[in-house]
Amino acid sequence: MALPLEQLLKLPPEEMLKHNEKPTVEQLRTQQQRYYEDVTEGMELPKYIYGPMTPTHIFRWSAAIENWHRIHYDLAFATHHDRLPSILVQGSWKQSIIPSYLKDWVRPNGWFWKASFQHRAMLVPGDILIVWGRVIKKYVKEGMGFVDLEIGMKNQDGIESMPGTATVVLPLRGGKPIPYPFIPPKE
Repeated sequence: MALPLEQLLKLPPEEMLKHNEKPTVEQLRTQQQRYYEDVTEGMELPKYIYGPMTPTHIFRWSAAIENWHRIHYDLAFATHHDRLPSILVQGSWKQSIIPSYLKDWVRPNGWFWKASFQHRAMLVPGDILIVWGRVIKKYVKEGMGFVDLEIGMKNQDGIESMPGTATVVLPLRGGKPIPYPFIPPKE
């Protein structure tokens, strides 16, 4: 059963991990369409939980994107030279999670339109990361259902590391399909 974000954050880290709502590949493959009418303001999206993060996770991302800044793999450099608490999780990794997270939520025929967020807190090995979202507004334009979201990534202590907003587009029940590629309506 899905726990509200604030309740999840009160659990010990090992208990948090038991509440990961990230769907399996098979669940995504067979996921039924979520329609605009299924969404209510204040509704929480599933919480995806990553971690605990390890130096290997962080180094693997650095290697994949060829980011060789030493703060992501050299503990002595990060702590003594840059006076950081440890090596750091990359902002690019964090921002790569959001499109996938929102795409999962609107699939198969919805559209992740846009997102905006800031990197505000350092994430380090040992952190458990909780990606979350909440519906803040919904409206219909040109026969499509727009859903504005508050999004973020908190660590196990509830520290928000990337607060932001996003907009996704869902089909109306019995309405027209969301065009592919999506063309946003004129303001």
